[in-house]
Amino acid sequence: MEDDNEYLPVLDYLYGKSLMLHDTGSFNKVLYFYFIDSLAHIDYTASIYAYNYESPKNIMGAEYLRWRIDEEKKGDRPKFPGFIDWLRKEKPERFNRLPSLWQMIYDSEDPASYRSFRIVPDPDSKRPLPANFFFAIIDEFFEPEFLKSLYEDASLSELFREYCRIKAE
Repeated sequence: MEDDNEYLPVLDYLYGKSLMLHDTGSFNKVLYFYFIDSLAHIDYTASIYAYNYESPKNIMGAEYLRWRIDEEKKGDRPKFPGFIDWLRKEKPERFNRLPSLWQMIYDSEDPASYRSFRIVPDPDSKRPLPANFFFAIIDEFFEPEFLKSLYEDASLSELFREYCRIKAE
C-alpha cells in the first residue's frame, strides 16, 4: 500500500465522525438501518480503493454486507427504496434534502447502484470514485438537520410512516 494513498484519509474522516450527541435508540428503526447500511457501503467502497481486495478489513466488510442482505427484508425495511422514489415524485423539495447517496441509489430512474457492495454511480465508468466524492457524502450523512430528521417523531420518520400508511391502503 502506498503512503500517499488518497483513500486512507477518507476512512480516517469517516471514523472520526461521532453520533455521541444523538440517541440512536430513538431513531426510526428503518431509517437507522439504511443510515448504517449507507455508512457500511461507504466504508467498503473506500476500503477497496485503500487496501488490497483480499485484506481482512475488506473480507470482514463484505461478510457484514452479505449479512445485511437478509436483514433488509425484515419488517418495513423493504419499503425504503419505494419511499425514496415516492419522495422524489410526491415531495421533491424533501427528496432534494436527502443525502445524495440515497438519492442516487434508491431513485429508480438513476443508474447508480451498489454492485458487489461497492457504490457505483455510473455503471459504464471504470474509473475509481474520487476521494472528494466520499468526503462529500460522508458530510451529508452527518449533517445535524439530517440526523435530527431520523428520530421517530421527526420529519423524515413521519413521512416514512405516511408512505407506509398509503401503501397499506
